[in-house]
This record gives sequence, C-alpha cells and structure tokens, in this order.
Amino acid sequence: MLVTILRRTVLWGFAAWCVFPIYWLLNTSLKTTVDAIARPPTFVFTPTLGNYTQVMADPKVHAFLSNSLIVALGTVAAGLLIGAPAAYVLARHRFRASSGIAFWILATRFTPPIAMLIPFFVVFYKAGLLGTHLGLVIAHTGLNLAMIVWIMRGFFQDLPRDLEEAAFIDGASHFQAFTKVILPLAWPGIAAVAILTFLSSWNEFLFSMVLGGSDMMTVPVGIYAYIGFEQIEWGNLSAAAMLMLAPVIAFILLFQRQLIRGLTLGAVK
Repeated sequence: MLVTILRRTVLWGFAAWCVFPIYWLLNTSLKTTVDAIARPPTFVFTPTLGNYTQVMADPKVHAFLSNSLIVALGTVAAGLLIGAPAAYVLARHRFRASSGIAFWILATRFTPPIAMLIPFFVVFYKAGLLGTHLGLVIAHTGLNLAMIVWIMRGFFQDLPRDLEEAAFIDGASHFQAFTKVILPLAWPGIAAVAILTFLSSWNEFLFSMVLGGSDMMTVPVGIYAYIGFEQIEWGNLSAAAMLMLAPVIAFILLFQRQLIRGLTLGAVK
C-alpha cells in the first residue's frame, strides 16, 4: 500500500513537473504587460486576451505558421521517401560495406549542427536556395535522415522474412514486396517516425534562422523577434509560443495511438 502511494506521488509529481512550463506559458500569455513583469510574480490577476489579439492581428505571424507548416510537412514527406527505402535495404540486404554505410548515416547525428551550418550555407548560396521553402526542407531532411533511417531499420528488422518470401513465391518483385507487403505492416512505425520528424522540423531554430533569413522565417525564428535589445515582450512572446504549441499538441493528440504503438513496436517479442 505504501509503495503504491509513493509510486503515485512520484508519478503525479513528475506529471506536474512536465506540465508546469506550459501552465506558466499560458499564465503569462493571459497577463497584461505590468502583470507579466511583476516581481514577485502575480498568481491572481484579471486575464486578458489582448496579447493573443495583437499576435493574431500581425500578418507576419500567419506567415511564420504557414512557413513552418510547409517546411515540416515537406520534411516528413521527403524524409520518408528517402529514408524508408534506405532503411529497408540496410535491414534486409547484406552487401559489402552495408554496416559501414549504416554507421556512417548514424555518425551524421554525432556531428554538432553548427559544424554543418557553414557548408550548408555555402552550397545553398551557390544554388540559390537561401530564403526558400525548398532550401529549408532539404536542410531539415538532412538533419533528420539519420533518425528516420535508424528507427525504420529497426521496424523492418522486426518484421518476419517469411512474408517477403511468400510474396516472391507468388511472383512479386523486391519493389512490389516492399510497397505491398512491408510498408502496410510497418505503418505504426512510419507514423511514429513521421510525428517525430514533424516535431523536430517544427522546433528547429538554428538552420531556419541562418538559411531562411528574413525572407522565410519559421515560428521559432519569428518568436525570437519579440526579444528586443532593451525589452522582452513577455505577453506577446508567450501568446505566440502558445499558438506555436497548438498545432503540435493537435498533431500529437490526433496521432497519439499510432505514436505509442510505433514506439513500442518490437519492445516485447
């Protein structure tokens, strides 16, 4: 009994610790400028939607949300289009240097993003991709491709080979076996990888700021504009951050079943 109470207390404490930043963000977004910068912080105040009204009236915010949505969805599509076949080949086919290629793909995650920024900038400048949706989609896809390949590789390895062999006996080619047999069975894993890639692209800041510039600002970069030289607009910043969180929370709630199923696939054999 005591163990159960202690366990529940720890779980509720952990849940409160996770939710508190969102509560504080929402709390600040509903305060006036005076209440937002009050020291010590005020917990009893008259809520106002003025910050949300100001943020939503700003046409730049609409552009930020639109840019982030286009780049994140484009990154998911490009990442799965490239990463899923690559993961399938690495999971199912043994050839010379296959292990080396798999490790090289994983090694790209070891490199700090700042170290890859200058080569990306030079190549994009030569190719005219700076400040474009396509440029950011390519950059975000490159950043997330290792994660996509390695997670999908694990899903494909967990699927029994007998299914493909049965398809080969029926006359299917490798491509047909992959698209008609393997991919439908790997749908939970694909959904989980798509959600993780979407979240990673949506929250990416460094590459979006440098490669997107002022012509193609995403939400994280746009929110940074509320931090001025002498003043931080806490109310507007918090309201913009809540608007940034809304699509992410909706996306997770919509696909939470696929995410949980995909992340736990293969955990118990």
